[in-house]
Amino acid sequence: MSERRVVVTGYGALSCVGNNVAEFWDSLVNGRCGLGPITRFDASGYRTRIAGEVKNFDAASVMSFKDAKRMDPFCQYAMAATAEALASAGLPADLRAEDCPVDRMRVGVLVSSGIGGLGTLCDQMISLHERGPSRVSPLLIPMMISDLASGNISIFSGAGGPNLGIQTACATGCNSIGESFWMIKRDDADIMICGGTEACIVPLGVAGFCSMKAMSQRNDDPLHASRPFDLNRDGFVMSEGAGVLIIEELEHAKRRGARILAEIIGYGATGDAYHITSPAPDGDGGARAMTMALRHAGIRPEDVDYINAHGTSTELNDKFETLAIKKVFGDYARKVAVSSTKGTTGHALGAAGGLESIACIKSIEDGIVPPTINYETPDPACDLDITPNKAVRRDIRTALNTNLGFGGHNAVVIYRRFED
Repeated sequence: MSERRVVVTGYGALSCVGNNVAEFWDSLVNGRCGLGPITRFDASGYRTRIAGEVKNFDAASVMSFKDAKRMDPFCQYAMAATAEALASAGLPADLRAEDCPVDRMRVGVLVSSGIGGLGTLCDQMISLHERGPSRVSPLLIPMMISDLASGNISIFSGAGGPNLGIQTACATGCNSIGESFWMIKRDDADIMICGGTEACIVPLGVAGFCSMKAMSQRNDDPLHASRPFDLNRDGFVMSEGAGVLIIEELEHAKRRGARILAEIIGYGATGDAYHITSPAPDGDGGARAMTMALRHAGIRPEDVDYINAHGTSTELNDKFETLAIKKVFGDYARKVAVSSTKGTTGHALGAAGGLESIACIKSIEDGIVPPTINYETPDPACDLDITPNKAVRRDIRTALNTNLGFGGHNAVVIYRRFED
């Protein structure tokens, strides 16, 4: 492995529980759920009528009205989280500025969406059928395609390094951070703007997941609908937002006097080779991704203090993820602190890995394990220390984030307290 060390120097968050990192983290620690009835459209005919919508978001706070109109919300969310992340890292919003302390051609972007501009696609399909092909917007394609989160960030920030997007469903954000980690390790960039974004609380997106019977139907009790690892869980609750990190080569960060939030020490990515939606029933794919990340990090399972689990609140995910953790951590699996923050945030799909990585970094910074809320009835198949209902103060040196995606995608990133 390259000797180039990779550190986190900035972060930005937009979510149903807060429109910046401070609000997001405070909600996680205090178990303040952000789920509620869908307000974007009339969902009265849907099996599931609840979601985690971003609230009080004004795209004009980070871009002009004209630019906002040219972007699907998933890109707007990515731009907002990136603006906070760049400021957090002590970098200008426009890297072309004369006083910019970095070479913008060595700054890359990998901020991805699992679904992309589904809302724009749906709106333009209606225009096509009701008004004809000549009335389809010329902006349909650039607003819809998922790589435009990275594309727009690059255009507006001036970042001229590697620029791409990854689609691995709900593992998208985690894979984007992990692949960015390797780009810096192999000297393709000094800085990467990376993470995930999603905005698919639209009629077709909700209808599709409803038809799969994958989502909770606790429509009359949204605050308790997402209940990871609980025996009575009945599905995930869709949410949206963006989580973006600024990651940087260590010596480069030190030369410019950057504040170092954590170090990335390992990354693993595997495929289940099993089923389009279900994780492998023995947890093998997830276990191999964790093992790979631990090997790259050069640490033992016992060195991990906290696992931010994928924990979607679906029957199969939580059970099989528990098996994966046991397979890797052995007897220590019942001692390591585990939690799923999706009880609070719902499932932000492609944005989950970015947001949950921020949760890992904040847990290291503040020495707090955020809780798995809505845990009422233990499930014998999920017999881990899942930090039920209340945050726990604990010295956390190393935190592991894991995300799984439809198609059998498994992604794991390991963060550690920075020690020079």
